[in-house]
Amino acid sequence: MIYGIGTDICDVRRIQASLDLHGERFAQRILSEAELATWRERSQRWPERGVRYLATRFSAKEAFSKAIGLGMRMPMTWRLCEVGKLPSGQPHIVLHGELKTWFLAKGLSAHISVTDETDYAASFCVVEITGENGL
Repeated sequence: MIYGIGTDICDVRRIQASLDLHGERFAQRILSEAELATWRERSQRWPERGVRYLATRFSAKEAFSKAIGLGMRMPMTWRLCEVGKLPSGQPHIVLHGELKTWFLAKGLSAHISVTDETDYAASFCVVEITGENGL
């Protein structure tokens, strides 16, 4: 059964403006440690790709927060929600700490889709009640 759905579209230029204004501190606020390492690597090789990576993660976390019905309030935080990648390339949600505990206690499972183009990143998230205590 569906628990919630969320969608988000993000203007990549807005993310770039935040990076220009706040520097790496902005990325550190949004990304988990694993995501931050990927962002740094991509940004060094191709800065525009790094910005789009950050925009897709921002968008995905916004969509996830809407799907679980919390928005950006505890236990939902930017850094406790991570967008990982399966070996197939499919994105998936990885949760940490208090958010993971809350999510598993409710028996939820998440499905995420992300996409980006030059100026926009978009995400769609479906959260379902599985009754299982595992991601």
